[in-house]
Amino acid sequence: MSLTLAGTFDDAVASVREALARQGFGIVSEIDMQQTLRNKLGVEIGRNLILGACNPSLAHLALEAEPSIGLLLPCNVVVRSAEGGIVVEMIDPRIMAELAENPEMTRVAGDVREKLSAALESLRSKA
Repeated sequence: MSLTLAGTFDDAVASVREALARQGFGIVSEIDMQQTLRNKLGVEIGRNLILGACNPSLAHLALEAEPSIGLLLPCNVVVRSAEGGIVVEMIDPRIMAELAENPEMTRVAGDVREKLSAALESLRSKA
């Protein structure tokens, strides 16, 4: 699930945060990969931010259905600079259902995918 946006990196990050919030997701973790790799390895990469997005209601349903699913939470959303624009990538939550092999997780993952897809689609005007 990905889309390339025009504009600046900071504008893209702000737009992604807003789009996720409109779908009930909060950001519970944030990893600046550019800064982390610079500090830990002394290497330079383009701007690259991993946002841990969580919709508390859906996370609760997922954990009720499959307590071990916490290993795969939160949903990772990557915003990274690339040739031609700013790439936004979201994990497909159906992967969670496949790994869990739990029919209830299939329904929850479908709900999460629907909301993440809606957030991504709302960004399409900025592409």
